[in-house]
Amino acid sequence: MCHLLFISGIMFKVDFIIQSSFIKWQLNGSDIDMSMEHRYKLNGGNLVVISPNRNRDTGSYQCFATNSLGTIVSREAKLQFAYLENFKTKMRSTVSVREGQGVVLLCGPPPHSGELSYAWIFNEYPTFVEEDSRRFVSQETGHLYILKVSRRMWEITRVCDQYGDKRQSPGLATPLVCVMGEYEPKIEVQFPETLPAAKGSTVKLECFALGNPIPQINWRRSDGLPFPNKIKLKKFNGVLEIPNFQQEDAGSYECIAENSRGKNVARGRLTYYAKPHWVQLIKDMEIAVEDNLYWECRASGKPKPSYRWLKNGEALVLEERIQIENGALTISNLSVSDSGMFQCIAENKHGLVYSSAELKVVASAPDFSKNPMKKLVQVQVGSLVSLDCKPRASPRALSSWKKGDAVVQERERISFLKDGGLKIANVTKADAGIYTCTAENQFGKANGTTHLIVTEPTKITLAPSNMDVSVGESVILPCQVQHDPLLDIMFTWYFNGALTDFKKDGSHFEKVGGSSSGDLMIRNIQLKHSGKYVCMVQTAVDSVSSAADLIVRGSPGPPENVKVDEITDTTAQLSWKEGTDNHSPVLSYSIQARTPFSVGWQTVTTVPEVIGGKTYTATVVELNPWVEYEFRVVASNKIGGGEPSLPSEKVRTEEAVPEVPPSEVNGGGGSRSELVITWDPVPEELQNGEGFGYVVAFRPLGVTTWIQTVVTSPDTPRYVFRNESIMPFSPYEVKVGVYNNKGEGPFSPVTTVFSAEEEPTVAPSRVSANSLSSSEIEVSWNTIPWKLSNGHLLGYEVRYWNSGGKEESSSKVKVAGNETSARLQGLKSNLAYYTAVRAYNSAGAGPFSATVNATTKKTPPSQPPGNVVWNATDTKVLLNWEQVKAMENESEVTGYKVFYRTSSQNNVQVLNTNKTSAELLLPIKEDYIIEVKATTDGGDGTSSEQIRIPRITNMDARGSTSAISSVHPISSYMPVVLFLIVNALW
Repeated sequence: MCHLLFISGIMFKVDFIIQSSFIKWQLNGSDIDMSMEHRYKLNGGNLVVISPNRNRDTGSYQCFATNSLGTIVSREAKLQFAYLENFKTKMRSTVSVREGQGVVLLCGPPPHSGELSYAWIFNEYPTFVEEDSRRFVSQETGHLYILKVSRRMWEITRVCDQYGDKRQSPGLATPLVCVMGEYEPKIEVQFPETLPAAKGSTVKLECFALGNPIPQINWRRSDGLPFPNKIKLKKFNGVLEIPNFQQEDAGSYECIAENSRGKNVARGRLTYYAKPHWVQLIKDMEIAVEDNLYWECRASGKPKPSYRWLKNGEALVLEERIQIENGALTISNLSVSDSGMFQCIAENKHGLVYSSAELKVVASAPDFSKNPMKKLVQVQVGSLVSLDCKPRASPRALSSWKKGDAVVQERERISFLKDGGLKIANVTKADAGIYTCTAENQFGKANGTTHLIVTEPTKITLAPSNMDVSVGESVILPCQVQHDPLLDIMFTWYFNGALTDFKKDGSHFEKVGGSSSGDLMIRNIQLKHSGKYVCMVQTAVDSVSSAADLIVRGSPGPPENVKVDEITDTTAQLSWKEGTDNHSPVLSYSIQARTPFSVGWQTVTTVPEVIGGKTYTATVVELNPWVEYEFRVVASNKIGGGEPSLPSEKVRTEEAVPEVPPSEVNGGGGSRSELVITWDPVPEELQNGEGFGYVVAFRPLGVTTWIQTVVTSPDTPRYVFRNESIMPFSPYEVKVGVYNNKGEGPFSPVTTVFSAEEEPTVAPSRVSANSLSSSEIEVSWNTIPWKLSNGHLLGYEVRYWNSGGKEESSSKVKVAGNETSARLQGLKSNLAYYTAVRAYNSAGAGPFSATVNATTKKTPPSQPPGNVVWNATDTKVLLNWEQVKAMENESEVTGYKVFYRTSSQNNVQVLNTNKTSAELLLPIKEDYIIEVKATTDGGDGTSSEQIRIPRITNMDARGSTSAISSVHPISSYMPVVLFLIVNALW
C-alpha cells in the first residue's frame, strides 16, 4: 500500500482491486469508525484522512478487503508527522581555546521528527560558515569542527529540517588569547564501528581530524580492494559517498588523517541488508476435494526472510494436516471449507512483502466434456499403446474398462494406469476394437470411448543406395515400401538434414513413382547436390527411413593463393595452393596470363611444360620485358577444366635491351630537298623498358657512311631530313633501329627510299575548251614533257570559274597523269566559263596554262513531243508525234530520239531521226515501252509520256492495230472506233 498527500488531508491508496468487495481500515490494530465523516471518508477503496493531527493520527494503517471469496489484507502504511521544535533558550557556555588549536562546537538539536540538515552562522545571519579543509560541519551530529582557530571568531549554530523550517540557537564564543603549537592529527569525526546499509541506498561516511599543521585525509578499504568509479569524495575528503550501495560494497573502511607530526586512523564496517523481495509469488489454485495442496512462496533478502501465512486476513491456524515449512504451505485431504483468500508474508527486520492468491477446492462428478477421450487410436502390431481416461472429477474418479461388452481384466500384456488409463503391450490384431472407460466418484459417473485400430508395420522394400556420379548427369534414388492398406502413406526426402522443397528446387528435384513408391529423380546434377539423402515414409502410426550417400564428381575448384615468388625480364616463378578437387583428383594445371595489351587471358609457356596434379610451382617463360602481368592457374581432372583461380597481384617484368625493330620502314614524297622516312612504331609491350626511342640511319645509294639521328618519342612514325644538297628523287638506303635505357637493339632491314621529287616547271600547252551541252564543257590539252628521273607525274589539275565569279574562288577537277582532257559538269546554261590547267606530283604543282573559255549551250526545250500515235503489225511499229518548237531561251531542235524496250527487260535501245515519225522493225510478241525526246545542242529535251504497245494477239481483218497517246496513260487502250479512224488516216 502507498500513501498520497492531499492539501485537504491524507489519502491511503490500496494496490489491489476486488470486485464487489467490502473495505475496512484499521489504525494501530483497531477498526476506524467510518461514521466520523468529519475525519474520514472512503474514495473508492482508498482512505482519506481529513485535517490530520499528529497526536491522534500518527500510527500504522492497514486495509482489509472482503468479498464472497474471502478476505485479504494490505501491507501496513505508517503515518508520521515531521516537526522541529525550538532550541532551548538557555545561554550556551563560553568556549575558550588557544589560537592555532582545534575546537569542536556542539550543536545539540532541539526535539524533532524527520531528517535534519545542519549549517552554522558566523557572527550574524545570513553569513554562513564556509566549509573547507579547516572547517567541517557534521551532518550526523550538527557539530562544527574548526581545525585551527584564529582571533575574533564568534559562532552561532543553526539547524533546518527537511521541510525548510529553521531554528537558531543563541551563544557567543570567547576571544582567543594564546597561541597553540604543532601537534599530531586527532580524529574528532568518525563513522560507527558497524553501520548497516540498505541495498540501493546512498551511504555517506564522515571523517574530520584536528591537528597542526592541517592534516591530509585519505580513504581506503581495509582489504586493499580499489574503490569503484562510483565512489565520490566530498568536503575536502571529509565525506566518502557510496551511491547505489550493493553487497560488494560491504566491508571495512579506513579514514587516515596525516600531517608532519604523525597520523591517526579510524575504522568502521559497512554491513549490507536488503528488504525482502519476491522470487516466487503464489498463484491462484483450483484443486479437487480430498487432494493435497503444496503452495510455495519464496523471497530473498538479507537477513534471510521468515514466512507466515494468512487466510482471509487472519493468521493461518496450523494443525496436523496444515503445515508451513520454509515458506511452503501444505494442506492434505482438502475439503471445500479450505477454500478462501490466502496471503504469504515474507519479512525480515527491514521490511515485509505480501503475495495474495485464491484457493478454490472443488467437488464434482466425472465429466469428459473438457478432456474427451480420443475417438480413434491407430497403432501397429507389436507396439505399446496407452488409452487415456482423464475426465474432470473432484475427487478423482475410479476407472473401469470394457472392450465391446466384455470387461477388461489385467493380465500379462494389459495393465491399468494410476491416472485411470489402460496400457496394452505387444499389441496384436485381436486387440483392435472399441474400448469404453467408466469413471465414477461419490458425486456420479461418466463414460468415454476410443476405437483402437491395429495395423501391420510399414517396411521399405527398395531403399536408396550409395551412388557416385558426375556433374550434369541425372539419377534416380529409389524408395519403395510395403504398408498396411488401411493407412495412407507420405514420402518425404531430406538432403543433408533439410527438408527437400520440390517447388523451390523443381529444376533439379522431382518425386516420381506410384502409390507405394516415392523415388527421387535428380536432373542435371551439380556439385552442391553431394551429400546424404534420407527417404522418410510416414503413416498415422509409424515412420521408417533409409539413407544413401551421393557423391558428385566435377571439375576442380579454383586453385588458391596464387603468388609470384620471383620475376626476371622474361620469366616468372609462380606458386599456388590446391583448391577443392570436387571428388576427382587433379591431373594437371595450366597457367594463364593477362597484360594491358592482351585480349583477355592467354595460356602461357611454362617449365615444366606439363604441370602435374601434385605440382604447385612452375616457371612461366617467354614473357616480354617491362610489361605488367597478372597470372592465374586452372586445374583439370578427368571431368574437365575447372574454374580459374583469382588473379595474382600485378607484377612487372624487368627491363631488357629491345629486340624488335620497327616494321614497314618506307618513305618518299615530301617537299623539295626533303628525305621522308616512315615506319610502324614498335608496340609498347615490345619496347622492353623505359627511355625507348628510335635510331634512324640513311645514306645515298652507293655511299658507305651512314648518317644517324635519334627520335626519342616511341609513338613517332616518321622522320624528315631536310638539306638543300638533296637532289630530287634520289635513292637512299634507309634503316631504323631501337634503343632504351638498357641499350641499343637491332635495326630493321635496309630499304631504298627516294628523296622528294621536283615539282613540274612547265604548263600544259594547246589548252582548249569546248561546250558540250547546257551543263558540260570539255577541256583538253597536250601533256608536258617529263622525265622519269624527276619522279612520278601524278596528274593534272583543271581550274574553272564563270564570267560572274572570281578566279580565287574557282572550282577544281583533277585527272590522272595519262589523261589529256577533263569534263566539267553541273554548270549553268548559256554562261561563259574560264579555265586553266597545270600539272602536279608529290612535290607540288607546276604553273597554270593560259586561260581559255567556252560558253555553255542553251537549255533543251521543256515541251515534250505531244500526240504520239502508233500503228503496229506483227513485225513493226509505226510512230507519229507533233513537232517540238523551242522557246527563245532554249536550244533549237535538231532531231528526235525514240527510246524503246520490252516490258520484261531494262535494256533500252535508241533510234535517232530528224523527222516527227519513225518506223521500228519489231516483232510484236510481247509488250513494248516507248518514249520520245527532242534533241538539241544543249542536250535532250523533256520525254514524252511512256507508251505501252501490247503484244499482238487478235489481229483485225487487215492484220494491224493502232492507237494514239496524248491524254490517256499507257495502261489505257483506245476504243475500236478510234482505231479504225487512225487506220484510215494512215
